[in-house]
Amino acid sequence: MVLKDILSISGQPGLYKFIAQGKNAIVVEHLETKKRSSAFGSAKVSSLEEISVFTENEDMPLGKVFDLIYEKENKGPAVDYKSEPNKLKSYFATVVPEYDRDRVYTSDIKKIIQWYNILHSLNLLVPDAPEKSEPEKEPTSEKKAKQEKEEVKKKEPAAKQKKSPSAKKKPAKSKTSGSAKA
Repeated sequence: MVLKDILSISGQPGLYKFIAQGKNAIVVEHLETKKRSSAFGSAKVSSLEEISVFTENEDMPLGKVFDLIYEKENKGPAVDYKSEPNKLKSYFATVVPEYDRDRVYTSDIKKIIQWYNILHSLNLLVPDAPEKSEPEKEPTSEKKAKQEKEEVKKKEPAAKQKKSPSAKKKPAKSKTSGSAKA
């Protein structure tokens, strides 16, 4: 999930899109209503890209959680975030079984599901494609290897020229001015 420009503002409902940076505030646009407003320095603004979910091992980025929900729901919407707390917890456990049940509260699960459904309704969910990124790495490493071989080949003739007697530097001829005509 690419969530860089999608923001959550504490105390404000919904999600916002980053528009511009001002001197003392940022200009944001509400994703659903398309109304623009300013978020001042006193507001707690968080990019969804920076948010992660506590798990038993390492924290899981929110984008990864959205990807898991997207796969579980077969590209469809998630359950209603206003469902009963026990239903939400069991649903979230099926999506992220290793989530830390002591540090992830029901209110956090509600927000995650609400945000997912907002992004889904606006067709802003674009899952990461790990299969495509891995093959791209292989050709780039092959390209790097080819480039290194070419650089070595370029350096070898230069090294051979230095060793050969015909490539020795000859002293530069000094330019002296002859007689100057006045």
